[in-house]
Amino acid sequence: MLAITDTAAEAIKSLTTDAELPDGGGLRIAATDPEQGLELSLAAQADQSDTVLTGEGLNVFLEPMAAEVLDDKVLDVQPFTNEQGQEELRFAIGPQGEPQA
Repeated sequence: MLAITDTAAEAIKSLTTDAELPDGGGLRIAATDPEQGLELSLAAQADQSDTVLTGEGLNVFLEPMAAEVLDDKVLDVQPFTNEQGQEELRFAIGPQGEPQA
């Protein structure tokens, strides 16, 4: 099952709050083409086939293919400096059991 770091959980809560999603809303991760990467979006609710991960004020919806791809992974957030020199956060996927940079 996908693990979520505390830092990623806080970022997800912030995103869903800022987007004013309803209480059942959350971050949806889809893998329409796993070779092309994962797609993250905000969703008002889970799709019927999604795996739903919940925590304190947190909902993450995993599309079935994404749930399979992410089964042994951890979701984290890492700082990133964009081309304008502004600090941003980027979601990152890594193997479970290894420290995240």
